Amino acid sequence: MKIDLHVHSRYSTRPAAWVLKKIGTPESFTQPLQIYRIARRRGMSWVTISDHNRIEGALEIAHLPQTFISEEITTYFPEDGCKVHVLALNIDEDQHRDIQKARPDIFDLTALLAEQKIHHLLAHPLYAVNDRLTLDHFEKLLLLFEAFELNGARNDEANTCLLEILASLTREKIARMADRQGLTPRGVEPWRKVVAGGSDDHSGLNIARTHTVVPGAAAVDELLAGIAAGRAQVVRQPSTPLTLAHNIYGIAYQFYRSKLRLGRHIDRDRLMGFVDRCLSPEPEPQGHGLMARLYHFIPRRRGHASGVDVSDTLMGLLRQETQRLLQDAPELTRMADQGAMDGQPAEQVWFDFSCQAANRMLHGFADHVIGQVNGAKVFNIFQTIGSAGGLYTLLAPYFIAYSLFMRDRHFIRRVRQHFGARETTPEPSSLHVAHFTDTFYQVNGVALTLQQQVKAALAAGRRYTLVTCDDQQRSAEAGVANFDPVAVYALPEYPEQKIFIPPLLEMLDYCYRHKVTQIHAATPGPVGLAAMAIAHMLKLPISGTYHTQLPQYARQLTGDDLILELTWKYTLWFYDRMDIVYAPSESTRRELIDRGIRAEKIRCYPRGIDAQRFHPAKRNGFWKDRYGIDAVVKLLYVGRVSKEKNLPLLAEAYAALASQHPDIHLMVVGDGPYLPALRQLLEGLPCTFTGYLSGEDLAMAYASSDIFVFPSATDTFGNVVLEAQASGLPVIVTDRGGPAENVRAGRTGLVVAADDAAALKSAMRRLIEDATLCRQMGHRARAEMESRSFTGAFDQTWRMFQVLENPPLDIAAHAGNN
Repeated sequence: MKIDLHVHSRYSTRPAAWVLKKIGTPESFTQPLQIYRIARRRGMSWVTISDHNRIEGALEIAHLPQTFISEEITTYFPEDGCKVHVLALNIDEDQHRDIQKARPDIFDLTALLAEQKIHHLLAHPLYAVNDRLTLDHFEKLLLLFEAFELNGARNDEANTCLLEILASLTREKIARMADRQGLTPRGVEPWRKVVAGGSDDHSGLNIARTHTVVPGAAAVDELLAGIAAGRAQVVRQPSTPLTLAHNIYGIAYQFYRSKLRLGRHIDRDRLMGFVDRCLSPEPEPQGHGLMARLYHFIPRRRGHASGVDVSDTLMGLLRQETQRLLQDAPELTRMADQGAMDGQPAEQVWFDFSCQAANRMLHGFADHVIGQVNGAKVFNIFQTIGSAGGLYTLLAPYFIAYSLFMRDRHFIRRVRQHFGARETTPEPSSLHVAHFTDTFYQVNGVALTLQQQVKAALAAGRRYTLVTCDDQQRSAEAGVANFDPVAVYALPEYPEQKIFIPPLLEMLDYCYRHKVTQIHAATPGPVGLAAMAIAHMLKLPISGTYHTQLPQYARQLTGDDLILELTWKYTLWFYDRMDIVYAPSESTRRELIDRGIRAEKIRCYPRGIDAQRFHPAKRNGFWKDRYGIDAVVKLLYVGRVSKEKNLPLLAEAYAALASQHPDIHLMVVGDGPYLPALRQLLEGLPCTFTGYLSGEDLAMAYASSDIFVFPSATDTFGNVVLEAQASGLPVIVTDRGGPAENVRAGRTGLVVAADDAAALKSAMRRLIEDATLCRQMGHRARAEMESRSFTGAFDQTWRMFQVLENPPLDIAAHAGNN
């Protein structure tokens, strides 16, 4: 006998998912006769229906051959209301009435089922139906039940864990549990448990995906006896979050198809045909005659001819972009017309379609926001943002599914630890950090540090993945998960600085499938917001790095104090939602505390330097050979050429100094929006602009210079200051921001007052005129940097991640609040 023991019909009316409650659909919309037809077509020799606390669905098909009545009973632990589901098999109407009277108390219910010799299974044993299931409850369930379900709708890791635990039970373990729980175990040999399986289908899409086979059984009594004797075999196709979300979409679609009579549109609308094939257990047949082809042709021609701008309303954009997607994707068109899925399961096809459609819509919304900002249509922005919010409501089934599956995974891990069960495919380390950033491929100190961290993690065998977005075609790189952005926008002030709109669903799926256990956000931008959302949905701890003084940058660029305060409000809102905030310097840490972030959640993290790449030994004739510069003293600036780096101050100080010291030359290495203005300020002075340098060219440029000058007052760290010191250069920095903490004032360099051109000029003149001091500071700077390796810094950072994985009580309490 083959049978799916757990299938729901339209008589299961109370949905658990809030999105189904919101639209008013029942928990299932499948007709009983449809269940019978699908189950038999999929190879089931017998059919039963197990609705929640009802048997009307099973009674509707009871007259058909090879059927029997079942139900899924909702019962409770009386002491705390923990909800449990139990499958009762082959019952009659009188037994159903008795069951309903006893079901409020699980102890009364199990006594009744035993007394009336009703075959029953504990449904989805490791699923917390109302979030109250604990290890104590599970121990009691092991004592109360002899038969357990391998559930086809829940996380298959739970099924694997259940089998491991049941196989490990012994007479002694059961006796200890019985003493601990104060319960008498049921069964002659209560340490011997049996299993059977059911799909737990609510949409008709997954009927028989998981089912029970009892060899040699030909009648119901033989089936049930075979299960009780442990002869049942469970055939299961593991469920994923995609399966559960697909199931929810299927229920909603079937509800609306019936309510709005959508079936009449399927033959004339390619999009409706595609949706029906993906979300209906029995798709409507589609015509392929002349009228059907005309219906497909006419809307497309009208759409192209209209020239209408992209809609910023949710439904308008949804219709527009999904139609275009079907036109642009031949495989989806083929499925819409012919039902061919190329061997892919329907839930994967639907997920791919949902991702592409959502990304197209989000791109359209983003274009509208940018256009409305540029056109000063400020109030229209709110309508578009509201519509974009509606898009994420439409994607809610995926968010729900991943959240539920991850909640199961967390509980499964605790169960395994409690019972000492080992994972069948254990990971090399439980800690897996996904580090979200939007600067991995850029040319700056932060990007360099991240690239070195990836290398250090790979060398040490750490499960550390850099998650990023980039619009260039990059080859695959170990330790990096690079996603194609939904949209890319360049800042007017920074053409090279791009904002990437990330593909949230793909990133969410990646983190779930690769068993990420911790999220780190290195940006408060869209990629960081995606990291925050994913951490929230997957119930993972999240930390964040504050490495860019965004408010100060905004003030420098706009000159607007209101923009400064608004940026601060957003920045603080973002970082206050982190469990831990990593600051690159003590001054940055104090600034965040002063602004309202709790001191106990802020940590200073270490930064390393590649002391072999940046080395005094690389001093050669680089400047003379490459640029023809033969000055006695070469001053160097490396970094973004932008106003917030305080470069007007450098130009002012250097112009005054150059008139007194004709033997000096300033090299500016880098590029940025302020470059034309800086060229104009330094016109006629001994100054060379190289643009970006990298690799050995950059290392030789450092080592072949004499003094490094970094006037920025907005940097939280200043990685270039470490690179210069490792190259044997004395450095000059300001007393504001992180760079000052990387300099031993008076020993490896000089620290001057920020925004003071006279002080900066005086510091440069002092080092220019005192060659001995300059040389001594350079030697000491190199010695300091030799102890700051990337490997050592990453090891310290990893230990910080380990603390967050197993946090002390104060951090754990805050994470719980978030």
